Parts: sequence; structure tokens; C-alpha cells
Amino acid sequence: MITFKTKDGKSANGYFVESEKSTNKYIFVFHEWWGLNDYIKRESDELKSKLGDVNILAIDLYDGKVASTREDAAKYMQSVNQERALSIVYRAIDFVGKDAMVGTIGWCFGGGWSLQASIMLGKQGSACVMYYGIIENTPGTFKELNAPVLGIFAEKDGWVNPEVYGNLEKNLKSAGKKVIIKSFDADHAFANPSNTKFDEKATTEAKKLTIEFFKDYLL
Repeated sequence: MITFKTKDGKSANGYFVESEKSTNKYIFVFHEWWGLNDYIKRESDELKSKLGDVNILAIDLYDGKVASTREDAAKYMQSVNQERALSIVYRAIDFVGKDAMVGTIGWCFGGGWSLQASIMLGKQGSACVMYYGIIENTPGTFKELNAPVLGIFAEKDGWVNPEVYGNLEKNLKSAGKKVIIKSFDADHAFANPSNTKFDEKATTEAKKLTIEFFKDYLL
């Protein structure tokens, strides 16, 4: 775990997995509504293991809070201050430096933040992977987006449903951005082993697509 200063004078937290070899390639990891828990740390370790020479920074948007119940998770997610969260991401960008090339990945709540961070990264953004997350969007939302987007979604999702991610795909394409959408016959949060709707087959395929995508566009 590391800390870094944000513009509001506070500190932010992250889980940092550093490459053994010096590299300007980074991946920002954004947690689910549970917070920066052991699952997200394991996913960060796995990304580093499979991709090799890349630095992984899992960013804590909950300022140290980690939920163990759905009620707490919902409370923490709903209480996120947008200005504070943006400040944390901007300082993470400062932390990696202006020469860094950055990919992003996130799940659920973090899926939306993966896309938001890639927009904020501008030309430094190289690859954006988002699992069943969303932000409010129009074609104009993506004016500063440089990174191609891999969107991984669940057809049985009652929140980010096919209409929602279909509209995202349409707006990204209208903005002239590269986007790949892959949907699975699964439910929301299917990639988290602790979820009762966990789908091992879909998760394996989604992870394979994710690694190939980062290799193609970041590494």
C-alpha cells in the first residue's frame, strides 16, 4: 500500500505493484462498490503476473473504507464525493508522470471510473477495460478520450443492461472512438468469485480478452 498527496491537501491510498524492470507503462485498477479489498489486490497481482513489465496501481476511491456487507457497500458508493474522487485520480496521474502510458480497468462502480479515468488521461490513455460499469454519456463525453475501449458486459444485468451498454457503444462510435463490446450470458458482477452469480467460464474468457487487449494497445 502507498499514499500520495491530492490537491485538497489530503492523502490518497493505492495498492502498487511495481515492475521489476523500469517502464513507463502503467495500469490503473478501480475497485467495485466493496472498496479496495483483497479481491482487487489479487486481480492487480494477476495482471502484473500475466502482463510482465508494467506497473499496476489500484486506486482507493473510498479513502480506506472497505465494505463487508451489501448495505455498507451501497452506502460507501453513494457517499463518494465526485470532486474528491476526481482529485484522487488526477493525483494518480501526477504520480505516474507525464511520460507514462496508462491503461485502466475496473469492475461495476470501478468500470465507470475506468472509463472516466481514461478520458481524464487524454493522450496518455492507451487502453480502457470496463466490466459492467457505466457513466452518463453523449458522443461529446468522449472528446478527450484517446484510449480504445473494451467493454465487458452481462446480458442479464438489471442495471447496466443491453440497452445501456448498447447506447454507450453507439456514442463511442459516433465520437469516432475505437470500441469493442463483448457481452456474456451472465449476470452483474459475474467475474467476482465471491458473488453467487459468479460465472467461471465467462470470467476465464473475459480475462483472456482483457490480457490480449492490454498487450495489443498498452504493451
